[in-house]
Amino acid sequence: MISITVTALVFGVVFLAELPDKTALAGLVLGTRYRASYVFAGIAAAFALHVTLAVAAGSVLTLLPQQIVRALTGVLFLGGAAVLLLKKDEDDEEVRRPEDQSFWKVAGAGFMLILVAEFGDLTQIMTANLAARYDDPLSVGLGAVLALWAVAGLGIVGGKALMKRVPLTLITRIAALLMLLLGVWSLWEAITG
Repeated sequence: MISITVTALVFGVVFLAELPDKTALAGLVLGTRYRASYVFAGIAAAFALHVTLAVAAGSVLTLLPQQIVRALTGVLFLGGAAVLLLKKDEDDEEVRRPEDQSFWKVAGAGFMLILVAEFGDLTQIMTANLAARYDDPLSVGLGAVLALWAVAGLGIVGGKALMKRVPLTLITRIAALLMLLLGVWSLWEAITG
C-alpha cells in the first residue's frame, strides 16, 4: 500500500534538493539541443535506476535498531543541509553531443550523463535516508522518482524561465531548511525514543 503522506513528503524534499543541482542544468542543455522526449527518456531511466539503488540501501538500514537508524538519518540530513548551504554555484558543464539525433543516441547520452553525475549524489543519499526513516520503500521510491522526473522535465522544458523568476539561492535555502528540520526531528526521536 502506498502512503500518500510519505510519497508527498519525499517528493517535496527531493524536488527542492534536486532543483539547484547540476543535473537540472544538464537536462536544460540537452533539452535545448535535442528532442525533449528522447532526452527525458534517458534521464528518467537513469533516475529510476538511482532511486532503486537508494531505496534498496535504505531498506537494508531498517534492519538496524530503530534508535540507531533515527540517529544516523538525523546526522545525514544535517550533513545534507550543510552541503546545500555551503555548496558554491557550479559552472555549466560542456555536454558532449551525440553524433546523430536518433532516439538511442540522445537517450543514451542523457542516461549516461545522469548515471555518472548522480551516483552518490545528495538526493540519492537523501532517498536512502528517507527509505530507512519511513520503512516504506514503495512510497519513498515513488516520491523520489516522481520528484527527480519532475525536475528533469522542468529542466528540459522550462528551466531558463524558472531560474529567471525564482532565485536559485532561495530554492537551495528552502531545501536546506527542510533537511535541517528532518535532521533535528530524527535526532530528537532517537534521543527521546
